[in-house]
Amino acid sequence: MTRIAAVRCVLPPNRYAQKEITNRLAELWLSPETGRDLLDRLHTSTRVEYRHLALPIEEYGKLDGFGTANEIYIDAAVDLGTEAVRAALEAAGLAASDVDLIIVASTTGVAAPSLDARMAGRLGLRPDVKRLPIFGLGCVAGAAGIARLHDYLRGAPGEVAVLLAVELCSLTLQRGDSSIANLVASGLFGDGAAAVVACGDERPGSGPAVAATRSRLYRDSERVMGWDVRDSGFQVVLDVGIPELVRTHLADDVQGFLSDQGLTTEDVTAWVCHPGGPKVLEAVAAALDLPDGALDATWRSLAGAGNLSSASALFVLRDTLASPHPPPAGTPGVLLAMGPGFCSELVLLRW
Repeated sequence: MTRIAAVRCVLPPNRYAQKEITNRLAELWLSPETGRDLLDRLHTSTRVEYRHLALPIEEYGKLDGFGTANEIYIDAAVDLGTEAVRAALEAAGLAASDVDLIIVASTTGVAAPSLDARMAGRLGLRPDVKRLPIFGLGCVAGAAGIARLHDYLRGAPGEVAVLLAVELCSLTLQRGDSSIANLVASGLFGDGAAAVVACGDERPGSGPAVAATRSRLYRDSERVMGWDVRDSGFQVVLDVGIPELVRTHLADDVQGFLSDQGLTTEDVTAWVCHPGGPKVLEAVAAALDLPDGALDATWRSLAGAGNLSSASALFVLRDTLASPHPPPAGTPGVLLAMGPGFCSELVLLRW
């Protein structure tokens, strides 16, 4: 099994209450035909209380196009990512020179050279480190990244791998887009980074283990979630049918996955779920018939920082591991997320 040696998370220093963000966006972007009542209602419905932004809130009015926003994305993503990876390596008791593979998941900007290459010198990674940048998985990438770390370490059990998920969602918001999808996104998504250090089972140490993984890609669902790339940047695609897709598919996927491991949902002692939004979380809880409180860590993460796309599931994993009452050692846990494709990723953990 792959062992998760450390999870560390970083948020930008610019923290704002949801109401303050709503007021600023109304000043900057609200068109005459879009009522303020609608914006308030949509932002309140996200159940987000605070978010951290890559820039001070007053500077968003200066963004004048995709190029400017993407330059800021690169600089901020490298800074946040470097801080998160350093913290995770320190917590794991490892040096940057111990890292054999680094995976970087991000879907809110583009960079060539990739973010991992830009961070390598700062971190002190070896010249022969293997690098795997991942673009396009969006919200599912935190779970999928852990699954791909596991795939690699099964074939290299003496090695160390790092996953970094870094997203700056605030830089993608489209000023001229008054669609419901963009208004919802402007109230739901935040900025942040999370890093996971994982070791193959030939390396000594403690930490939860990855026991199994499963991917699911749903047919004819490409327009459910993602980006339309415009001259102005990334225009969000966010279909109202996402909760129904969850209710239709998730129970069979999770139950089949657990059954293949000789388990049922009742055996799971902790659910690490990506905070996709209130309607999605309600659909997850209903589809899996989860007990009250099973997704409390996810709800707290959503309220405290918003949906951080690929990084969010890793924030919930960090909080689960740091809880005063962590899951009992040796019991099974499930990490799950959904994202563009439309798809889901399931990871079975042993605490």
